[in-house]
Amino acid sequence: MPRPHGFTYEQRADGSVVITHQGRAASTLRGGRAEKFLAEVESGDAQLVMARWTGAYKFGNERTAKNHPRNRR
Repeated sequence: MPRPHGFTYEQRADGSVVITHQGRAASTLRGGRAEKFLAEVESGDAQLVMARWTGAYKFGNERTAKNHPRNRR
């Protein structure tokens, strides 16, 4: 499974955190969740932490499903 990439986060003045993936908003965290996220992202692999918090894990079957005849257009 490839390592997650393309995630960034921005901490706003009101204390909220916006996580984006490849330029698109993936999640907004507020209050205690934002504080917990910031503590975790500082102590670990930032890309992996952001992928986990947004639920954007790759399961390995995306390419297979993409090439399935039912999903082709």
